[in-house]
Amino acid sequence: MYHRIGVVGLGYVGVTLAAALADTGYEVHGVDTQPAVRESLRAGRPHLFEPGIEEVLRRETGRSLFVTDRLPAHLDAVVLCVSTPVDPADHRARLENLAQAATAVAADCRPGTLVVVRSTVPVGTSRDVVLPALAAAWGGDVRLVMAPERTIQGQALRELVELPQVVGGLDAASLEAGLEFFAGLARRLVPVSSLEAAELVKLANNCHTDLIYAYGNEVALIAETHGLDPLEVIRATNLDYPRPDLSRPGYVGGGCLSKDPYLMIASARERPPFLVGAARRLNEQLPVHVAERVVRLLRQERGDDLRGTRLAVLGWAYKGWPPTDDMRGTPITGMLPVFAAAGLVVLGHDPMVTDEVIRQHGGEPVSTDKAFAESDAVLVLNDHPDYRALPVATLLPGTGVRLVFDSWRVLDEAAVRAAGVGYAGIGYLPSSGAPPAPRASAAREVSV
Repeated sequence: MYHRIGVVGLGYVGVTLAAALADTGYEVHGVDTQPAVRESLRAGRPHLFEPGIEEVLRRETGRSLFVTDRLPAHLDAVVLCVSTPVDPADHRARLENLAQAATAVAADCRPGTLVVVRSTVPVGTSRDVVLPALAAAWGGDVRLVMAPERTIQGQALRELVELPQVVGGLDAASLEAGLEFFAGLARRLVPVSSLEAAELVKLANNCHTDLIYAYGNEVALIAETHGLDPLEVIRATNLDYPRPDLSRPGYVGGGCLSKDPYLMIASARERPPFLVGAARRLNEQLPVHVAERVVRLLRQERGDDLRGTRLAVLGWAYKGWPPTDDMRGTPITGMLPVFAAAGLVVLGHDPMVTDEVIRQHGGEPVSTDKAFAESDAVLVLNDHPDYRALPVATLLPGTGVRLVFDSWRVLDEAAVRAAGVGYAGIGYLPSSGAPPAPRASAAREVSV
């Protein structure tokens, strides 16, 4: 029954779903308002990094995957994957894209077409924003479901199939239609009682992730106050203890975790949540705290006047593993004003991020070799495998680097210190005489 599918919005959520559906055998018609996105995808070139997408585009574009600026007629289902950002000033949800997409679907598609909301939204949005546009055009012949996307960047094509797909419907007929549609893609389906229940599932997943990461960061900041190693504390806390593990400290970014807590707060309406906002504030403050700590450590080495001091920042995407080029919620954004105020010259490197993007954000692109050879300090911001493999024992000797701030503790601390260079990490400020901590062995994955 479900063969011709429309996907509205070809950002990360939309393009990965469109590729997965096309690869499964659906005829997919992807729509995006940005000409550059359409042009790139028609040429078989993804406009973002996700393993496997380029291969699907090369194989299916023009065969089972079509990209246009308007939905064709006679689709069996349309999936709304448009962006739902929050206002940077007041953090209120901006739902104009979703409202416009719903209006376009109501105008272009026939009554009874299955409409799937996949964008992340405050609870109640599918019913309050999408449904009225469809009902006004189609009367009572509306089939509407909410089916949240819950994949992680770097593993999306696999997880679209393997993760349980939650589906909530407007009514029993909508739910049945939604389950039938997603049965062609996902191995396991989880029906829930309403549109609102499905909306809250997505927010609950991502806000819980933000909360547990915030607690690891809280422990790290307390450890810093007492001169302790947070990884030692967390490692000992978790070892064979039959309760939930503590998270390692680290930056929390990406398109979802930097936004969805505000959608959860909006969902709470007149009863603001106690935890969600506090966790988000802590995670947003961590990059600023680290930047200020880096400046303080440099002043201890070089004096108060840091004008012209060169800081190499390795890792501009919001995370390094699984690799991504996504700059949404990246910690460097909050750090750059601190570095600029201190007079630092910021050099930049990232295996996934282009030189142009680094320049746009205020950095001078360099290779990793030059990052060490031409800087006074090195700040590692993400845990890309290339950084884990850096031979610091050969890169550091003979350079002017006096400080390495290893946010994820992926470098060889002993080798850094053997070169006479100061070493620090999030919540970790060892004295020069302290023995090096064991090298980190695993990185935290951050959900999108």
